[in-house]
Amino acid sequence: MKVGVYGLGRFGFFWSELLGQKFDVYGYNRTLSVSVPDNVSLVTEDEILQCNVLFLCVSISALESVLQNISSRIKPGCLIFDTCSVKVHPVNLMKSILPESVDIIASHPMFGPDSGKNSVKDLPIVFIPVRDRSGYTDIWRKIFLEFEMKVIEITADMHDKNAAFTQGVTHFIGRVLNELNLKESEISTKGYKSLLSIVEQTCNDPLQLFRDLQHYNPYTHNMRQELNDSLKKTMDMLAKADPVRDGD
Repeated sequence: MKVGVYGLGRFGFFWSELLGQKFDVYGYNRTLSVSVPDNVSLVTEDEILQCNVLFLCVSISALESVLQNISSRIKPGCLIFDTCSVKVHPVNLMKSILPESVDIIASHPMFGPDSGKNSVKDLPIVFIPVRDRSGYTDIWRKIFLEFEMKVIEITADMHDKNAAFTQGVTHFIGRVLNELNLKESEISTKGYKSLLSIVEQTCNDPLQLFRDLQHYNPYTHNMRQELNDSLKKTMDMLAKADPVRDGD
């Protein structure tokens, strides 16, 4: 089985290297001078579109243009995976743009180069069969289980509703804390160190990912509003309890 990874950014590099443990993996990137893992072969766009299975590891905001660019050239019978961190948006795009001759599974590995650098054992991957005429669903569910990932099958809408908080809040808080330019201290508590690790984990990812998570998940606007309301409620509570100062 020839497996292709379209997009060799930070996550695509990690994902192709992981899949290369089991398959002959081919990688494509718009910048063909990009580095690739030792177990991955760098090929042209036309060559990557001849793979049996193709993982799209591109930004959420770039997915539509990529699909429009490749849809007429994909090998019939190919299985397309997206790996986006939102799911309703890419599922709708893939269903509307990709030809009927192509099978589709939407996925979201809930880990990346940082959290999965030592092992992907027990780490969750969201797995959403969208169109399967070739029996790929059972095959790839088994493959991910062989990697010892935790395969989670939920709807795209349920994913986005949950991820707006489980992932959206984390990235939002990480970016906010990063603006404070927090530093290690000799009196750092475990809690403070945990906050620093959130900043490191989220801000290692491209800023475009953060923007896309907030823009393309239909539930993140409400999340941000609830977060803002919670912050205001806490600030108001503290303001009422503040001691009276001279001049107030």
